[in-house]
Amino acid sequence: MSAFRFRLLRPGWLLLASCALSLLLPEFAPAQTAGSRLVPFRKGSRWGYADQSRRLVLPLAYDEAGPFVQELAWVRQGPLYGYIDGSGNALIPAQYSYAGNFGPDGRATVVLRGDTFAIGPAGHRLASPAGPEPETDYLEQGDLLRRQGKVGFRFTSGSSTVVPAEYDEIRDLHHSGLLLVRQGSKWGVLNAKGRLVLPLEYDAIRATAANGFLYPIVEQAGRFGYLSHEGRLLTEVKYAAAEPFVADVARVTTSTGQPGYIDSKGREFWEDK
Repeated sequence: MSAFRFRLLRPGWLLLASCALSLLLPEFAPAQTAGSRLVPFRKGSRWGYADQSRRLVLPLAYDEAGPFVQELAWVRQGPLYGYIDGSGNALIPAQYSYAGNFGPDGRATVVLRGDTFAIGPAGHRLASPAGPEPETDYLEQGDLLRRQGKVGFRFTSGSSTVVPAEYDEIRDLHHSGLLLVRQGSKWGVLNAKGRLVLPLEYDAIRATAANGFLYPIVEQAGRFGYLSHEGRLLTEVKYAAAEPFVADVARVTTSTGQPGYIDSKGREFWEDK
């Protein structure tokens, strides 16, 4: 059976401004040069960057901060956005009213005085239009089986399991033998042995090709969380909003309406006080 083809989407988030507060700064660790190891960290309403141990590396100097992608991260100071590297150097001055993440093609979308355009990593305006979105083949793990209005699944890759046709919907996650399955209005996750690793208790489970269908977002009673590589809960289903993972971090909104980031181990990178 031929593979599905999906377009990879470049992430870009429009973020809300927040008030700046004066805070006491903790002792800093030595700055790292590899921005990909740093995670945006919020303390109160101020932002810096922490290492994988949640130890502050870049100080709380920003009103908003984004993830490092292609070793660059957008930051907001007051109403304006710019870009820094993993050592905190301002590579592109804060001058934009919006700035998005850099994509694999080395482009980022910005807004300057109402004009929307793309820039390169050096901050220069790109005159040429973006090329076609890169396409990636995600191989199907098997075939759907249909019987009397229900669906099952026959694995043809990595497993010989046949899932009985007892579900109302099955979606292939294209990795690790995981399947999203629905009975009635509730979703769960099956593994390659046909066993439920996540019970049929959730209102929705969403995965995106942009990050290889990893860390799906799960919804239950208006709250959100994430799934691990094994299809089990990576986090509690407790957030008011959840964004797809980008470069091993994801932006969430807490139950109190505050933004923050989590990493691929489910660790939270913020302190509200």
